[in-house]
Amino acid sequence: MADVFDPAQRSRIMARVRDRDTTPEKAVRSLLHRLGYRFRLHRKDLPGKPDIVLPKHRAVILVHGCFWHQHPGCKAAKRPASNTEYWGRKLDRNVVRDEHNLAQLAYLGWRVLVVWECELRDADRLQARLTRFLEQPAAAP
Repeated sequence: MADVFDPAQRSRIMARVRDRDTTPEKAVRSLLHRLGYRFRLHRKDLPGKPDIVLPKHRAVILVHGCFWHQHPGCKAAKRPASNTEYWGRKLDRNVVRDEHNLAQLAYLGWRVLVVWECELRDADRLQARLTRFLEQPAAAP
């Protein structure tokens, strides 16, 4: 099956894919702010420049897109049928990088919560999950 877009169109589309300040990330930040939590964004001194960092709680929240980070069992994580070799390599690298960053953050004593894009559909459930996570006692640095 031929690609729907020519290389120039595909390049323009891919250039618009954001790695920060995404709609799901903004939604989680807004919810946290409404709950009264204060945080820092994309700290460069931490592995993977986490989306949301709550130093007071020694906690990090990563907001992952189901497709880009290959959410296990999620239908939104379906891989493209065209150019499978390219997409397989690209998405597999993302997963490996995520695992490495999670391990490094844990090693440094940070608690980590991954929020998947599909979890934003149920705001009440997400709010309860965030609250449970942030009410846990912070680990000693």
